Amino acid sequence: MPESSSWATSEATRRSMQGNRGRDTGPEIAVRRIVHARGLRYRVDARPLAALNRRADLVFSRAKVAVFIDGCFWHGCPDHHTVAKANATYWAEKVAGNRLRDVDTSQRLKDAGWLVLRFWEHEPPGEVAEAIIHAVQDRRGAVVHHDRPD
Repeated sequence: MPESSSWATSEATRRSMQGNRGRDTGPEIAVRRIVHARGLRYRVDARPLAALNRRADLVFSRAKVAVFIDGCFWHGCPDHHTVAKANATYWAEKVAGNRLRDVDTSQRLKDAGWLVLRFWEHEPPGEVAEAIIHAVQDRRGAVVHHDRPD
């Protein structure tokens, strides 16, 4: 049984929560497959800024685009976040801290000239991938604007 100061209410809870992935989640892989198939290359689970101990899910270094695909529970999705039944105070503080860190990370990256893209895990991978592709192409100056008269 875990110590009373532990975040886990039981050993089964501890094992379940420790089994959650920090990278290579289903939504991340689905988006990465589409982006890669469209010819873009990126770093996975990498620090956009070496001096900042924060990792983005996809990093396009030359274009300075950092992509985060946030989990609904861990980052407090307004549509899908659920309140924990056990240790509710601990989890509420944990999610609030994650959200504050997300805002801080985004601001630090923006201040350093990066474009920060944040998506929720429940967003359709195809739509997320299209937004990423267009953002990276825009930053690289490679987008052809078809609405301009020739």
